[in-house]
Amino acid sequence: MIYLTLFWEFFKIGLLAIGGGLVTIPFLYDLTAQYPWFTSQELTDMIAVSESTPGPIGVNMATFAGFRAAGIGGGFIATLGLLTPSLIIIVLLARYLKSHSDSLVFATLLNAVRPVALALICSGGVFIGRSIVTDWTIGALAMGAFVVIHFWRISPIIYICLGLIGGLLFA
Repeated sequence: MIYLTLFWEFFKIGLLAIGGGLVTIPFLYDLTAQYPWFTSQELTDMIAVSESTPGPIGVNMATFAGFRAAGIGGGFIATLGLLTPSLIIIVLLARYLKSHSDSLVFATLLNAVRPVALALICSGGVFIGRSIVTDWTIGALAMGAFVVIHFWRISPIIYICLGLIGGLLFA
């Protein structure tokens, strides 16, 4: 029964998470209240690990959450649930785009979805911020990191390595 629940919950997330993996964060946060699969603190850790590992963040998080809920099989089922809507939608859109690529209605629908995707990404950022920033020192470090990343565009690998070093020094 847990496999069916995992598949269904991640299917809904995959169906509604338009805009990328970060959009899954508010949905995953809701799962922490509904099921004992993982806590909000574990979700924060999951986000950090998913951002630091190869592959799409949404898939990484679904796999990890499913694994936490029901082992290897749960990881597989949650990932399958997350990916199934995308596969169906891509196949349907590809057929539609081929014949209606110049449609004003289709372009309008895509333009309408973009602000919602941005809002979901920002909502995920607020959730992460509330989970991580527990005192003024961490808040100052986060703001400093944001400024550095925003103004000095170097490889994300450098930032990850600096974060690891900083974590080791300040732990």
